[in-house]
Amino acid sequence: MLQSLHVHNFALLEDASADFSKGFNVFSGETGAGKSILIDAFSMVLGGRASTDYIRCGADEFWVQAVFDISNLPELKTYLSEHGMEIDDDLLLKRQLNTAGKSRAFVNGVQVPLLILRHIGGYLVDIHGQHENQALLQADFARVITDAFGGRKIENKMVNYAECYKNYLVSKKKLAELTADRDQRDLLLARYDWEIKEIVNADLKQGEKEALEDENHILQNSEKIISAVGSVHELLNSENMILELLGRVKTNLHNAGKYDERLLDIAGTVDSIWITLDDCRQEMNTYLLDSDFNSDRVVAVQDRLDTIFRVEKKYGGSVSAVLAYLAEIQKKYDELLSIEKNMAQMEKELAANIKRLQIVADELSEAREISASRLSGLITEHIRDLTMPNGVFNIIITRSDDFAAHGHDIVKFMFSANMGEAVNELEKVASGGELSRIALAIKTVMMNANSVPTMVFDEIDSGVGGVTARKMAEKISIISRVGQVICITHLPQIAAFADRHIYIEKRSTNGRTVTVLTALDRDGRIIELMRMAGIAKKSKAAYDNAAELLCAAEARKTERLF
Repeated sequence: MLQSLHVHNFALLEDASADFSKGFNVFSGETGAGKSILIDAFSMVLGGRASTDYIRCGADEFWVQAVFDISNLPELKTYLSEHGMEIDDDLLLKRQLNTAGKSRAFVNGVQVPLLILRHIGGYLVDIHGQHENQALLQADFARVITDAFGGRKIENKMVNYAECYKNYLVSKKKLAELTADRDQRDLLLARYDWEIKEIVNADLKQGEKEALEDENHILQNSEKIISAVGSVHELLNSENMILELLGRVKTNLHNAGKYDERLLDIAGTVDSIWITLDDCRQEMNTYLLDSDFNSDRVVAVQDRLDTIFRVEKKYGGSVSAVLAYLAEIQKKYDELLSIEKNMAQMEKELAANIKRLQIVADELSEAREISASRLSGLITEHIRDLTMPNGVFNIIITRSDDFAAHGHDIVKFMFSANMGEAVNELEKVASGGELSRIALAIKTVMMNANSVPTMVFDEIDSGVGGVTARKMAEKISIISRVGQVICITHLPQIAAFADRHIYIEKRSTNGRTVTVLTALDRDGRIIELMRMAGIAKKSKAAYDNAAELLCAAEARKTERLF
């Protein structure tokens, strides 16, 4: 339940706040005072789309904050816990947007992604805006409402159907793929055979390309390598070169060491250096004798690399990818060789899935027909109570030859407002005022099926008045006994039924216009009802009439059968 709403620098709402009660909360005020803007702000704190156009002129940002009581929402508490948020009976939501378009969302002071804020909002509020009546005319709305009214029974049927439908789609897709492959079998067999042979003949091995690239690098620089190695060998092997000179150093140090033992360690070091260099000389000699830098090897390595690069480029970009592709097409090749057998098996599987799907689809249809019958009767009762005494509302279900994600049912709303007139599709016969009443009738019937604790009606009374307005007020009041209702209205008949009445007005201060929210006491409510009734001149008679309207609404609300 919404406890409070605080809006800052949002259009005309410089800094406005309001507290809300259980039951029926009403906003009223002159046209253009900012009632719908307040609902827009409320929608944004629930994760709705935000726009910098709403930032008050001269301000850097706007923010909207809402506090909810979630003590009776265990599913929402579970969701908050799963996402690492603190759990309390009070939930604080906040949304900010600056002039740069940067939006930030907060839950209990912790910044969260907008998607999480929007998901939380879905647990809390159902907003029925000025254009929501048109939702009644959307193609799938009748099915959604019928399924929701059917509750757990239809939900369980839908779970069974969804599983069967998934299996049906898988087998149908597989059969379509096999059929397409069969139609191109000869071409595909030839293609796969060629590709398999090309990859197999390439005889790819992991690590071979890297080794060949290293060898090719050496081969391409063989002349430089031989020149350098030959020079090193000559320096180590020739007369009066490094080894011979180092040998003299070694001999002299050993001779001197006979007289000074300190020189023997140095002589040992020189011995080790001489041995190491002599090993190096022998290795250089072996390298020169064993090296085979001939042009035939250069060509062979390059040809092999070209083969590897060509196959990689055609079939995956790497040896691993090529080998994986080989395994895949070998499997497809084998399947094509036995495609008729596979198709017969898949046709059998598809037929079995269709049979199972047909059974659960029929069960789902039967459950929907029961739900539709009961729902139609209840909605008809309510629309007749909304000054359409001869109104008839039917939900008809026809079955399609095709299966879809939600069954094979086509669900439609049918309506007739007048005696003797045949029912017809809702979108063809209902006026705007009739749509408003039908929408309210549906909301009234569905109030127990709706787990969202707060419902917002933004001028649902559009196009109605008089007795009809009073009847609509009674319906909204009924809904408010199950959950909290927030309603924007221009009609005194509806405002009179409120448990809390908030007046919205524009004021000019210091050359600026602001919207102000004021919770009305009883006398204030009576005066506002006079204004809403179009009474410009205040008089005792007008005051008494407005007070009588308020008293009548209060009496009606306390009646046991209401």
